Amino acid sequence: MAKPVLLSIDDRGIATATLNKPAKGNAYDEDLLAALIEGLDALHDDPKVRALVIRGAGKHFQAGADLDWLAKAATYGPEQAYAASMATTTAMQKLNEFPKPTFALVHGACFGGGCGVVCCVDVAIATPAAIFGLTEVRVGVAPTPISTHMVHAMGLRQTRRYAITGERFDAAEALRIGLVHEVVDADKADARLAEIIDQTMLSSPSAIAMTKDSFLGANGLKLSAREMSLLAHESWMQRASAEGKEGLAAFREKRRPAWYK
Repeated sequence: MAKPVLLSIDDRGIATATLNKPAKGNAYDEDLLAALIEGLDALHDDPKVRALVIRGAGKHFQAGADLDWLAKAATYGPEQAYAASMATTTAMQKLNEFPKPTFALVHGACFGGGCGVVCCVDVAIATPAAIFGLTEVRVGVAPTPISTHMVHAMGLRQTRRYAITGERFDAAEALRIGLVHEVVDADKADARLAEIIDQTMLSSPSAIAMTKDSFLGANGLKLSAREMSLLAHESWMQRASAEGKEGLAAFREKRRPAWYK
């Protein structure tokens, strides 16, 4: 079985984490989250690593949660269900507070947790054909593990709209609301990313780490253990609710959910 996250480090210390479930649009499950957390921990402590790039294998960047896994998780007991939601919360927190510069190159679908990843990196570039959506509510679940990061990146006003309506939006709108920093043609995106990374390499690693920690800490944007626990608890409770189960069933059966009128 292929690894759900592929890690590599080039000669300059630029690490790349490639989300590697292309057959499912790189949708995340417990295995992918565990691999991402393990990778972030290893890269965090590696003095050779100067920066981190997040990519998606295949046609899409990251299509949110694996719905087959969500359906399975909806049957978990409280302890296991909480652990599943804590994995998402932890992966996002570790990426958001990663001490080295982080980048995302977004193409194809970027839904749910994929948008969470984009919110947690320092620089996000999207191709014009990328499509975005905070779609959790459409299947009866709540995006609480990524909620704080969405507000930090897009502001409360835009987050309230898109996290509540579940609308899909294009790369131009993602740029307008601050979810991504630049929209670059697909055949030029890698070169543009390389330019930005090259500029970043002129910056002191310790100064970058201090700057990131200061920005987050001084503005109350670092999550405490208690806050993470609450976000994970809210997530699994909604997933296990009647509407959480109905939303997933409706999606898989390709029908309108019972609450639609």
